[in-house]
Amino acid sequence: MYIPNEDTQWSTIYNMEKTEFLEKNIFLNLENLNDEFDTDSLHYFSESDFEIVLERIEKLGIGIHEIKPRLEGEALDAKPNEDYRKKATDPKWYKKAFSEFKKQQPNLQYSATYKVSDKLLNRQNIIGNKELS
Repeated sequence: MYIPNEDTQWSTIYNMEKTEFLEKNIFLNLENLNDEFDTDSLHYFSESDFEIVLERIEKLGIGIHEIKPRLEGEALDAKPNEDYRKKATDPKWYKKAFSEFKKQQPNLQYSATYKVSDKLLNRQNIIGNKELS
């Protein structure tokens, strides 16, 4: 029988809070194109919607550890922030990576691994129902 330790429990709580935060504040009114090719919590977006995601995370200071594209359900090589020698929260790297993906192949779907600070998670529903642009 598996009994989770305290670190595992906090990790699970953090991931649930992070997912809920992203859904309420970043992914709001955007179409999740994940049709069970990947895990349920992984959101994939069209090129135009992912551009909106990038704008929103930049405004809130959220970072991206990795951008994961796919074409017709097939995963392509991901680009991590380490490849650009930038911090996850530096928008220069993820804007450049996104631009490179768009030039490489049109009509990709995009997902990412996000870095949301504890401070931001503690500020529940920052944007809420305000209209996001």
